[in-house]
Amino acid sequence: MVDSRGVFRRKPVEQIATEHEGELARTLGLWQLTAIGVGGIIGAGIFALAGAVAHETAGPAVLVSFLIAGVASAAAALSYAEFAGLIPKAGSAYTYGYAVLGEIVGWFIGWDLLLEYTAIVAVVAIGISGYFGFLVQNLGLTLPPWMLGAPGTGEGRVVDLFAALLCLLIAYLLNLGIRAAARFETFVVAIKVAVVLLVIVIGFFHINTANYAPFFPFGIGGAITGAATVFFAVFGYDAMSTAAEESRDARRHMPKAIIYSLIIAMVLYVLATLVLTGMQNYREIDPESGFSSAFASVGLSGLASVIAAGAIIGILTVMFTFMLGVTRVWFAMSRDGLLPAWFAQLHPVRRVPTRVTWIVGAASAVIAGFLPIREAAELTNIGILLAFVVVCAAVIVLRYRQPDLPRTFRTPWMPVVPAIGVVFSIWLITFLDPHTWLRFAVWFVIGLIIYFTYSRRHSALR
Repeated sequence: MVDSRGVFRRKPVEQIATEHEGELARTLGLWQLTAIGVGGIIGAGIFALAGAVAHETAGPAVLVSFLIAGVASAAAALSYAEFAGLIPKAGSAYTYGYAVLGEIVGWFIGWDLLLEYTAIVAVVAIGISGYFGFLVQNLGLTLPPWMLGAPGTGEGRVVDLFAALLCLLIAYLLNLGIRAAARFETFVVAIKVAVVLLVIVIGFFHINTANYAPFFPFGIGGAITGAATVFFAVFGYDAMSTAAEESRDARRHMPKAIIYSLIIAMVLYVLATLVLTGMQNYREIDPESGFSSAFASVGLSGLASVIAAGAIIGILTVMFTFMLGVTRVWFAMSRDGLLPAWFAQLHPVRRVPTRVTWIVGAASAVIAGFLPIREAAELTNIGILLAFVVVCAAVIVLRYRQPDLPRTFRTPWMPVVPAIGVVFSIWLITFLDPHTWLRFAVWFVIGLIIYFTYSRRHSALR
């Protein structure tokens, strides 16, 4: 029986699966969903964070960092795939947590994701801005220092103007409607994958194996710390799953899209990091535009400019995926009454949550404009890891609580695989910077106040 009064009241899975039909437009097919997933996973991890983590944290062992993050992510991905086929609704981890573990758990996961996804959009924008600066410099142009980065990232810098404007551009694209936005995403993902393959193929012939020694210059701990930092680069499928309600056949397509996108991304990540640290010594890699600097270091400056341009275009897809994710989580929470219904209003023609999209665009623009990339990246990971813990735990609970529900995909080796996701995620959380914990604690307390003063009383389930 559903508890209609307590904070652990649950919305029945059967009810979630059938309610709110027709609100969001169902237009996305399997390959559009896969493109959104690949677009969310491949991007800042290769073009921005790989260089930063190799230079500052892990050295050539950045490859190990991605593999560790990938193992944890794969275990969670299989859990997400089961839920995506079972509950094809907007909200992703928020909706799954609400259905299985109760309203208070769903609330905090949703509340976390609002911050985490918004910060990821900002991180990616900053990463693109670094390549934009490299490209402008290669073209012999000079821009005013005040607009080239956040305060403290260089002399005379006041705001990362290009990064802030990109956030607003993505908000505009999402407001055109999901069909038009998905077409843009699919096209740009194709460009991005082509650029990554170009990097791998040409870079392979310029690898100097001496650059791999020492492989663990910062020790094993450095590789693990690097994994905690790059983790957000391997879970774009999570944000993609928030679009389940806009899929034409979510029960069949969502699980496949999640698995396909992660496999494609991990293969490209492994090959790309091998090339990056093999072409240039980790001490000399530019943390902001790693691959462009690596190619320039071997005399391929012209190709470096092409890579920079490709990175700018390609990383846009990551911003698209995560801004799509945060707006759909916010929309789902507002529709459930946990946040004001004003936010859940859809555009009468395009059927997209216009209000929250512009709010997220503005918030991410502020973060991108005024925070350095490392601080913004660390802001993202703890909430996502907690979401993974919740989803992996929830898939175990629901499998034993309601084993006969019609699942189009079943997580293999239950409960071992989701348990690995839980353990790995908690383990990675312990390696995050104390400042990340402090920011999370502040956000948690704010969420606690909002839930008990507003959300609990206005919940549609109540």
